[in-house]
Amino acid sequence: MQFIDQAEVQVQAGNGGDGLVAFRREKYVPAGGPSGGNGGRGGSVIFRAVENLQTLLDFRYNHLFKADDGQRGGPNNRTGAAGHDRIIDVPCGTMIYDAETGELLGDLVEPNQTFCVAKGGKGGLGNQHFLSNRNRAPERALPGLPGEARFLRMELKLLAEVGIIGLPNAGKSTLIAALSAARPKIADYPFTTLVPNLGVVRKPTGDGTVFADIPGLIEGAHMGTGLGHDFLRHVERTRLLLHLIDVTSPDPIADYHTIQQELHAYGRGLTERPQLLALSKLDAMSQETEAIDDLAAQLHALSHVPVFQISAVARIGLEPLLNQIWQSLDELQAEELEAETLNNSLEPLDLNAIAPTPLNI
Repeated sequence: MQFIDQAEVQVQAGNGGDGLVAFRREKYVPAGGPSGGNGGRGGSVIFRAVENLQTLLDFRYNHLFKADDGQRGGPNNRTGAAGHDRIIDVPCGTMIYDAETGELLGDLVEPNQTFCVAKGGKGGLGNQHFLSNRNRAPERALPGLPGEARFLRMELKLLAEVGIIGLPNAGKSTLIAALSAARPKIADYPFTTLVPNLGVVRKPTGDGTVFADIPGLIEGAHMGTGLGHDFLRHVERTRLLLHLIDVTSPDPIADYHTIQQELHAYGRGLTERPQLLALSKLDAMSQETEAIDDLAAQLHALSHVPVFQISAVARIGLEPLLNQIWQSLDELQAEELEAETLNNSLEPLDLNAIAPTPLNI
């Protein structure tokens, strides 16, 4: 399946139905009078987030989405049928922008979350609404209002608990393949991974955690160099970053600084995101344990975060790394719950609800 994370579409809500000019002509109703019904409302265009989609591929070839128009009002004060809403399924994590102004309209994160991007037009009034003492037989009805039309830009930011980052060929795809059922393309040349890969890693408790393998970043990624400009956005949604550093690199310390500088230059709070470091491809340097230990100590002194030594191919050091990931995610969840509880407890004081205390004179 082709991965598409940006798309532009045009949406058109349905027009409201016209009101009707009609009069009653019934045998035993001598008064008669106007009986034109109102037009039905037009259908709206609604986006709905679903879990079983991971790409915006459906919007690459279909750029126009239109809802049904409302029906014209009927006689005997019958309102026309409303137009059916057009419900469009999008992946969780889809951000919706106005393509002309750049304004963020909606951010669909939760499954089954909906957002109305174009509202249907109201139906026109029938001639029954224009009956008055001066005009007992109005021959006037209003047309339905047009539905909203918009040009939208959609941007997908994958939802993952853990984002695996690093320079090209750092072993990110190999690691996610070893931890999950994902089967990304793996080869011994840079930029093997051209799109993000998602994998579900099972916790000891049995529930799954989504890991994202972010395509390799290089120097200047935040300005569009390489693939990083296209895929750095997917790191924004992650709660924890796992930075892989290739121990076979000529200068692993410089590799560490390169990625950190790109995260800092890109901004959007990525440098404040909790991180773990892992030295990958340990099996290729099995005879140089002292040098690897010294490198791990240097990286720990630079980053002040835990540094692990792993080999995804030989499955060395994966269990301690996963245990630390689960512990870090639990701590983050506890901090978020505590902050939410604190915010709920600090509700504004309603001074109007406080009864004044009587003065004893």
